[in-house]
Amino acid sequence: MTELVGDSGAVGEPYSAGGSAPSVRRTVVNSPGASAYRTPVLAAMARRRSVAKVGSKAPDDRELLTLLRSVVTVADHDALRPWRLLTLRGDDRVRLGTALDAAAGTQRAPGESNLKPLRAELLVAIIASQVDHPKVPHWEQVATAAGAGHLLSLALSEAGWGVMWRSGVHTNAQPVRELHGVADDERLMGWLYVGDVDPSFARRSATSSRPVPDPTAFLGSLPPADGTTSRMAARSQTADGSQMTDRSRMTDSPMPR
Repeated sequence: MTELVGDSGAVGEPYSAGGSAPSVRRTVVNSPGASAYRTPVLAAMARRRSVAKVGSKAPDDRELLTLLRSVVTVADHDALRPWRLLTLRGDDRVRLGTALDAAAGTQRAPGESNLKPLRAELLVAIIASQVDHPKVPHWEQVATAAGAGHLLSLALSEAGWGVMWRSGVHTNAQPVRELHGVADDERLMGWLYVGDVDPSFARRSATSSRPVPDPTAFLGSLPPADGTTSRMAARSQTADGSQMTDRSRMTDSPMPR
C-alpha cells in the first residue's frame, strides 16, 4: 500500500516544499512493534530497516531537498552545522570505485572496475565538518553529523526508498578523501546507498518475525553512591514472546578508582 506523507508526518497528506516540490510517497511496511505506536513518527522509527539490495530507481535532488527539510533540525550544539552531504550518481560511482581500489592497492584488468559502489544508483556521502570551538568538542560535532545521516536515512525510508549506510576501512584513505574534496578538518563518514525497494522485500518485511533488541538492555541508572555497581536485570524474550528470562548486566564489585 502506498500513501502520502504530509509535512506534519501524518499519513495521507501531500508533502510539498513551497507548493512546488513533488509529493513524497512511501510504501507502508509493517514491522514488529510498529503498530503499537499512536504517533506516525514513533511508528516510522520502529519500522525502519536497512535494505542491502536496492533497485535502479533513486530520488532526484529535488526530492532530497524536500526530505532534508526534516533533517536540518538535527540536534546541534551552538548551531555549528558541522556536516554536509554529497550526491554520487552515474560515473561518479565508478570514480569512487577507482579511489577505493587505489586506497586498497587493488589492480584490475583493463576495462574492469570496482562494482561495489554500483550497488545503488544514488550514493549520499556524509561528511562531518569539524571546527575548533571552546564549548563543543569535535566528537560532539561528529555526533551531530551522524545524527543528520540517520535522520536522512529515516526520511528516505519513509518516502519509500531502500537505504543502507555503508563504510569501510578505506573510507578516509587519501584517494577517497581527495575524490570527495574532504578538508583536513573533515571526516568522511560513509555513504547512504539509496534505491527503490523490491515489492517482494516489502512483503517479507511485513510478515517478518525477526525480533528487535530489548530496550531494557539499553536503559540504566547511576551507580550507587557507595561505589559499588548495581545489578540491572534486563528482560529478553524470544521472537514469539513465549519465554522471558533475566540476565545480569552488571556484577556487584567495587568501581575502579
